[in-house]
Amino acid sequence: MHVIDLDRFLSELKDNNNRAWFVMNKPRYDILRAEFLAFVTELIAAMSKFDPEIAQCDPKKAMFRINRDVRFSHDKSPYKTNFSAALIPNGRKKPSEGGGPAYYFQLGDGRLFFAVGEYMPPADRLKTIRQGMIDDAEGFKKLIKNKKLQARYGALVEEGKLQRPPKGYDPEHPHIEYLKLKSMMVWTELPLKGLLHDDVKQHLVDGFKDAYVLVQWLRGLAQD
Repeated sequence: MHVIDLDRFLSELKDNNNRAWFVMNKPRYDILRAEFLAFVTELIAAMSKFDPEIAQCDPKKAMFRINRDVRFSHDKSPYKTNFSAALIPNGRKKPSEGGGPAYYFQLGDGRLFFAVGEYMPPADRLKTIRQGMIDDAEGFKKLIKNKKLQARYGALVEEGKLQRPPKGYDPEHPHIEYLKLKSMMVWTELPLKGLLHDDVKQHLVDGFKDAYVLVQWLRGLAQD
């Protein structure tokens, strides 16, 4: 994967987000897309060394389309300005599909962004996660205090966090601040500038490996 070429293409697409420009530059896109598929395939193979289940992931199904769904958006730009993929054993990507924990990453806007866990899972799955914090309080405490996870990502993502304890949960529970969360995920990012193919792959492999403890904990919960 030619990181510089990909970042340049996405930067130009951001400035020319229209069908006419995209059609004219489709040959460039096709080459970059093929390189990205090869990269995702390599990444899955490398990650399988610490997470054998990820070997089941289909790289083609893991990749997101570049076309945006503009039906319910005020922004009618037809294309995303990043290349992204979500790695899950069963190939599912959307929380509503009950895919479980995912390794997600995207390249674009001059940065490498990656995240691990479950983002805004549906209500039944969120209930299962919250119950896991209660039933496995010690295991969850050990998870959030994991040194590698903290060093790489810091705290769990608080986007959408409730102001008050969710209904039916003890407000005095030691994990109450975590029970307020709407996602069970960590994320981080770094500049793409100066990174080559192997650099990006190594950052992702190392970062995903550091968050494997979170994936294991989530997989260990009862699946609805």
